[in-house]
Amino acid sequence: MANYDVIIIGSGPGGYVCAIRCAQLGLKTACVEGRETLGGTCLNVGCIPSKALLHSSHMLHEAEHNFAAMGLKGKSPSVDWKQMLSYKDDTIATNTKGIEFLFKKNKIDWLKGWGSIPAPGKVKVGDEVHEAKHIVIASGSETSSLPGVEVDEKVVVTSTGALELGKLPKKMVVIGAGVIGLELGSVYSRLGAEVTVIEYLDAITPGMDGEVQKTFQRILKKQGLTFVMGAAVQKTDATKTKAKVTYTLRKDDSEHQIEADTVLVATGRKPFVDGLGLDALGVKLTDRGQVAVDDQWQTNIKGIHAIGDCITGPMLAHKAEDEGMAVAEVLAGKHGHVNYGVIPSVIYTHPEVASVGQTEQQLKDSGRAYKTGKFSFMGNGRAKANFAADGFVKILADKETDRILGAHIIGPSAGELIHEICVAMEFGASAQDLALTCHAHPTYSEAVREAALACGDGPIHA
Repeated sequence: MANYDVIIIGSGPGGYVCAIRCAQLGLKTACVEGRETLGGTCLNVGCIPSKALLHSSHMLHEAEHNFAAMGLKGKSPSVDWKQMLSYKDDTIATNTKGIEFLFKKNKIDWLKGWGSIPAPGKVKVGDEVHEAKHIVIASGSETSSLPGVEVDEKVVVTSTGALELGKLPKKMVVIGAGVIGLELGSVYSRLGAEVTVIEYLDAITPGMDGEVQKTFQRILKKQGLTFVMGAAVQKTDATKTKAKVTYTLRKDDSEHQIEADTVLVATGRKPFVDGLGLDALGVKLTDRGQVAVDDQWQTNIKGIHAIGDCITGPMLAHKAEDEGMAVAEVLAGKHGHVNYGVIPSVIYTHPEVASVGQTEQQLKDSGRAYKTGKFSFMGNGRAKANFAADGFVKILADKETDRILGAHIIGPSAGELIHEICVAMEFGASAQDLALTCHAHPTYSEAVREAALACGDGPIHA
């Protein structure tokens, strides 16, 4: 048994970042992780492996659709699925070993095993009980399914199973048109599968800008994805090699069925707090099963904090990282802060989709007077040269002060471009501030400047 200043339970982006920052601030730190590798869901079965498959399948798409037009002639590449999975696994290993190196460098103890909290100030891992002044729960989230849908991770799979299918499916049904469903649906569509997305609501990517939703769905349809909207999945019936999905259309309650080799259940995630002993401790949870915390991320039990997917807010790795750093600052006696109004979200399809701040609908609902600046990538020289001119940049600014309130991008490198606007919002910049900033030519980022100009006297290249 060892005594620590802080023990973090979970080594995902929230947990490992919190651990490193605590150690940097002089706290004796340990991190509990039951997996064989560090990094949590994100690095092992989430963000990182999915981006590897998105990248490799996009390269195939470029070879099949754009290489010849650029003068790159030759036989289209074939898909070696086992090698692609091996590339994905190598990507995971490189990243998880990197976290292990950072733990050693910062003298953080990895307590291997699954942790529980038998009492305030105590963390049990296996048969050993360790003491800590502070405990941080960073246990993350797990996939959630639907009644009547039984996951076997072979035919009916979650995102975890979808990252390691034994063979490429000819037909795939994706239940849920959110980020995970559309990213992985895009991967398998590019690799030759006939992909049908079934969504309960009438729009994809719930909560995003309405104009982005419509444009995004139109582009994905052009890429070959089929959408069944306003449909409630009732059940799945699976054999060893096939599955049948039964759903009803909300508009008329008519029942329909569709068969597939693989069914991906992408209906969201829920906090993972099983086995921590929170009930016995009396740790308060929200109605949605999240750990309830105050503005310093402390639970109702003194000395126990929580961050990331297991608490309220968007289930995003970078949100967890920010909270991890902020909690570390608090535990070290400093001021920890997270600006929840400036947390970007990104969908890594092609084109990418990114947003930050408020949507037009949110501004309308709140009665905020605003103006819109929009610029199409069709007016961007580099985007046209790279066969990437689909999409636009939209900036929302206060009608009176011109302060940037939100931005929504669908287009090339949207996930990178959004951060220029994040920095601007963090410093309370106006659209004019952005518009007056020189942008290199030719770059995709010029489209951001043009959208900012559109909030004023108008863009140049429209």
